[in-house]
Amino acid sequence: MTKGAAIVLASASPRRREILATLGIEVQVRPTHADEGSLDISDDVAFVRAAALLKLRSALGDEELGTRFVLSADTIVCVAEERLGKPRDEADALRMLQRLSGRKHVVRTAIALGRGGSGELDCRVVETRVWFGPATEDDLRRYVARGESLDKAGAYGIQGAASGFVTRVDGSYSNVVGLPAAEVVNLLRDHGAIEQWP
Repeated sequence: MTKGAAIVLASASPRRREILATLGIEVQVRPTHADEGSLDISDDVAFVRAAALLKLRSALGDEELGTRFVLSADTIVCVAEERLGKPRDEADALRMLQRLSGRKHVVRTAIALGRGGSGELDCRVVETRVWFGPATEDDLRRYVARGESLDKAGAYGIQGAASGFVTRVDGSYSNVVGLPAAEVVNLLRDHGAIEQWP
């Protein structure tokens, strides 16, 4: 499906890799060391877009890239006026989950595409609304103890045990997992990174 060499995925996320594999899109994983924590942007949409572009630019700086396409992404969870990234530790994960309990939040993912020799091509932001039912502190502590929290924005994985907290999803489910599948397919097709799909 992919033209020529595999698309470079500028992310270490196993969930993003799995979503692309499920779609039949071949990728070569090359995580970047871009630090989105250095971005001082208050608007959530602007922040997640800038974070994805920061990763993309870092990947495009690889001299061995040739003319391959590069896909990068960044995901944040937003509840009320707070932006939740990955928790620092279990205590921070518990704090985040307590913020989400019994409330609606928004998961925002920016997907950015570029190509060696051409630079940045496109960046799109996808939003999904997620509702959590009320959970007790004991429920949340047991969930954190499972070890699913620490490498995920908002401290939960909807595809795991945290699905038991989720009462409603409005928008792309795969976006909450880590990558909005339909939007990625459209992005890649629009720029010729894939010939056909499925």
